[in-house]
Amino acid sequence: MGLDKVTDKPHERLAAFLAPELADVNALIRERMSSEHAPRIPEVTAHLIEAGGKRLRPMLTLASAKACGYDGPYHIHLAATVEFIHTATLLHDDVVDESGQRRGRPTANLLWDNKSSVLVGDYLFARAFQLMTDSENMRVLRILSNAAATIAEGEVLQLTAAQDLSTTEDVYLQVVRGKTAALFSAATQVGGVLAGESEEVIQGLFDYGDALGIAFQIVDDLLDYWGTEQTGKNIGDDFRERKLTLPLIKAVAKADADERAFWQRTIAKGDQRDGDLDHAITLLTAHDTLNETRDVALEWADRSKAALNAVPDGEIKTMLADIADYVVARLR
Repeated sequence: MGLDKVTDKPHERLAAFLAPELADVNALIRERMSSEHAPRIPEVTAHLIEAGGKRLRPMLTLASAKACGYDGPYHIHLAATVEFIHTATLLHDDVVDESGQRRGRPTANLLWDNKSSVLVGDYLFARAFQLMTDSENMRVLRILSNAAATIAEGEVLQLTAAQDLSTTEDVYLQVVRGKTAALFSAATQVGGVLAGESEEVIQGLFDYGDALGIAFQIVDDLLDYWGTEQTGKNIGDDFRERKLTLPLIKAVAKADADERAFWQRTIAKGDQRDGDLDHAITLLTAHDTLNETRDVALEWADRSKAALNAVPDGEIKTMLADIADYVVARLR
């Protein structure tokens, strides 16, 4: 039976294709998240890692390496590295955002405390750096360590930009490139580097991951105002957390004096009242910024697929293109 018969979802088809490698990644994650002296570390880590995430980022590392013909063992280590970095950022994000739920379950900071979430996140970052050294590939180390720094930089930039009505679309893109796309592009790029591919292919893999990560985050931000129960998003979370995402940035740019006063009160000052979310969605709809944001996400998904032109043809390349379509499928 072909993989198409198993599932219609591209990331699940890719997971089925990569099943032996993913099993090795999961085994390595369980091994490296253990701690002889601090049992809370595996408790907190397991709560998040085993919560049913798609493992998209580590799959991108495995897929990019295999698409380039790599047949060594170290794509497993790098995939686990990528997942540890991602999990560490989630633990820290939930503390920063004071979140109470992640993947449909209570967050670690809610079940334990903020201190545990921050310190276990730090531990996972350290484990990630240990794992990435196993390949003994200096360029791989440089790519992943740069990505870790860029992620942190993006999160700090978001702190200052999120509630500032002067934030531009360029600054928003810089935030998104940092906090989301940097790990996508590193995950795909290191696969090509590990396989010893040409610079053209390595750049294509980087561009694919970069554009895919940007599309992914724009979709996530858009669904905060456009989502349904089926999308798994709680409508208005970003609004309540006063995050100035792309739909709002576009609306602020088109606002008249009264509308700007509304955004100043609700986002810049945080004075939110009953009915404000509904009014915000009314303004976004009136200025068509939801559809405009959708078009931007679709454009980035198309850029992601175009970047695959440099990648060797094959079943994996097709599945990577399908994932780019899937990321924005809920918007079509």
